[in-house]
Amino acid sequence: MKIEKFEDIKAWQKAREFVKEIYILTNKETFSKDFGLKDQVRRASVSIMANIAEGFDSQSDQEFIKYLGYSRRSATEILSHLYVALDQKYITKQKF
Repeated sequence: MKIEKFEDIKAWQKAREFVKEIYILTNKETFSKDFGLKDQVRRASVSIMANIAEGFDSQSDQEFIKYLGYSRRSATEILSHLYVALDQKYITKQKF
């Protein structure tokens, strides 16, 4: 199957599902009140989707790969933020 638009990319589809989960998770009672952390986690999750889309529209494979790297770094950022959420008991180990 030829990918003709960014919405066809499996990684973008998975990132979209992930964003939905992040929004659900950060809407929970205690997490939702930590405005700074909530905002950071949400912005980083949206960044994953956005960078895949933006990279797809780039002029070269090298440029696309660069944007995929940005997406990966955003995912790492989220992981770090989720450790904070876990330590603050905003989320359970299972949700983590």
